[in-house]
Amino acid sequence: MSNLIFNYGTMSAGKSSKLLQDGFTFEKNNLKVKYIKPKFDTRTTNTIKSRIGLEHVADVLDKIDHKLIIKDKPQIILIDEIQFFNKSDIDELVILADKYNIIIMVYGLLVDINENLFESSKRLIEVGAKLNQLKTICQIKNCTNLANHHIMYDSNNNIVKNSKESKIVGDLLFKSVCRQHYNNLIKGR
Repeated sequence: MSNLIFNYGTMSAGKSSKLLQDGFTFEKNNLKVKYIKPKFDTRTTNTIKSRIGLEHVADVLDKIDHKLIIKDKPQIILIDEIQFFNKSDIDELVILADKYNIIIMVYGLLVDINENLFESSKRLIEVGAKLNQLKTICQIKNCTNLANHHIMYDSNNNIVKNSKESKIVGDLLFKSVCRQHYNNLIKGR
C-alpha cells in the first residue's frame, strides 16, 4: 500500500472533516500526527477547521521542506488544502514517504474552476499517490449526480466564465456541480 494518499473531492465533500477524523483515530492509537495547512488558506489562522465545527491546530507553511518536518519525528502527516502547494512541495512529500516511511495523507481539490488540474494535484498523480475520491452531490436544486466541478459566482450571483483565477478560496461564491450542469451553465451545451 502506498504511504502517500491523495484524498480529493469538490468543496463540501467533507475533506477537512475526513482529515480531522483520521487525525483523531491516529492520535487515539498513540501515533504522532503532524497537521499542516498552506499559508494561502486564510479562512482560519493556525487551524484546520471543517464546516461542521471540528478543528485542530496546524502548522501553517509557505512551502514544504522535508528537513524541517522530519525534525518533529511524525509518524503521520495530514495536509489540508493541498492544491495550494506546488510541484516541488509534492516532491518533498515523496522524500518523507519513501526515505522516512512516513504515512502522508493529503486532502484537497483535484481541478480548478476551469477544469484544469491544480499543479500539486497533477504532481500527486504523476508520482503515484494512492487516489481516494471523497464524494458529494451536485448543489443544483433537485440534482442527485455526483459533483466533480466548481462554478464561481460574482458578488451579484452571476456565473463567472473563463476566469483566470484558478485558486479557490472559501466557498461563499462557489458551488460544487456535476459535469452536466457545469457544461450547461459554463459552456452552454
